[in-house]
Amino acid sequence: MEMIAELFGELSAALVSFFQRPGWEVARDCIDIGVVATLIYWGLAALRGTRAMQMALALGLLFAGYLAAKRFDLLTIWTLLDSLVTYFVLVVVIIFQADIRRALTRVGRGPLFRGQRTARETAVIEEVSRAASSLAAKRIGGLMVFERDADLGEFIEAGTPLDAQVTKELLYSIFIPSFENPMHDGAVIIRDGRVAQAGAFLPLSSGAHDRSLGTRHRAALGITEETDAVVVVVSEERGAVSLCFNGNIVRNLDGDSLREALFGLFYRPQKPQRKGKRGDRTGRSSSGRTSVVPDDDTDDEAIAAAVAKVKNAEETG
Repeated sequence: MEMIAELFGELSAALVSFFQRPGWEVARDCIDIGVVATLIYWGLAALRGTRAMQMALALGLLFAGYLAAKRFDLLTIWTLLDSLVTYFVLVVVIIFQADIRRALTRVGRGPLFRGQRTARETAVIEEVSRAASSLAAKRIGGLMVFERDADLGEFIEAGTPLDAQVTKELLYSIFIPSFENPMHDGAVIIRDGRVAQAGAFLPLSSGAHDRSLGTRHRAALGITEETDAVVVVVSEERGAVSLCFNGNIVRNLDGDSLREALFGLFYRPQKPQRKGKRGDRTGRSSSGRTSVVPDDDTDDEAIAAAVAKVKNAEETG
């Protein structure tokens, strides 16, 4: 108890001395601390829900043990952990190389560096949902990838370049199995609201998954583990539609639940309009959605809302 009281005494004395300095020095240090805290928060938010989060927690515990051993003079433990802390940066780079690469690919591709999209691009989600439902009804396999912030070019084996409007008829025709149609086995890449290429091959997931998952589902999980892409998968064997994002999979969706899940992933909910204004603003859909480009600040909340909607639809159905 005396040691804990001493620790709190030192902490309170440090806080008092911190705020006794000139105001500009306090403001400068507060800004410095705020920037570092924001960067740490963004890092944790990027890792949340991924396999890297577990490793980050383990490294955090090791570092906390190192500080505790040093504070309480646990010489043996401190000596062992000190050798690990010495190579801490190298260990972090090795363990999180995929996540670091994914984060770097987003630099220069965020909302600050490109124009805002309009609500007209909601038609892309509508067409993909309709195509997935039609493919599932005919038990035709399909793999449709929405490229988001991360450039997929580094992770996929490129297919046939296209630059076409996203329509149900085009997507359906691409996936019709035929010897004369070499694109049906690969994935369709949707970039900037258009079909950029077809017949692309995705990296397979290396994680442990349900044995019932076929190659299409493993490919969908693989690209979502490496990037922030969102993938719609249609199973040829079961005629079922699944949605993959952030290394997760939501299975057995119908057209309505798929559409709502995609809207939840890609759209920021609109704030209620003030009274006295008639109708919706220009560029807004009737459901209050504005952009098919995901917003980093609300992405996790949107994903959680989408998954909740999908699960509720499955339970009630």
